[in-house]
Amino acid sequence: MITAYLTATPSSYEGEDIEIRYGIYEDQLLLHKDSVLLEYKKPAIVGQVALLTLLKELEAYPDKEITIIIHDPALYEFVRGTSTTKNKDVLKMGRETRKELNKHENITVKDIHGDRMLLAKWKEALA
Repeated sequence: MITAYLTATPSSYEGEDIEIRYGIYEDQLLLHKDSVLLEYKKPAIVGQVALLTLLKELEAYPDKEITIIIHDPALYEFVRGTSTTKNKDVLKMGRETRKELNKHENITVKDIHGDRMLLAKWKEALA
């Protein structure tokens, strides 16, 4: 089973890059770890951009069960389709994100918000 840890840091200022960090592990063994800088995106969609970036990387593991660990309740709402936002950009990106996730039936997204033990492990995996 593969576990991927994901975080994205939005920029507060237009024109600055965003940072996406992820680590991909198989049975506690590091397979790939990366930090990617992308051009400015609106802070409301940075998490979804990060998830799409990670999904492209995970295409290298088509037959594996994959769990993506995030610490972003808003992103988790978009993944589940339960967000109540009216922001058109966010809604459009949410549809695109769910469409990509649906292509991968073996991928599960888990939000660790509120679980201190898993949060510590998530921080360590992305350090």
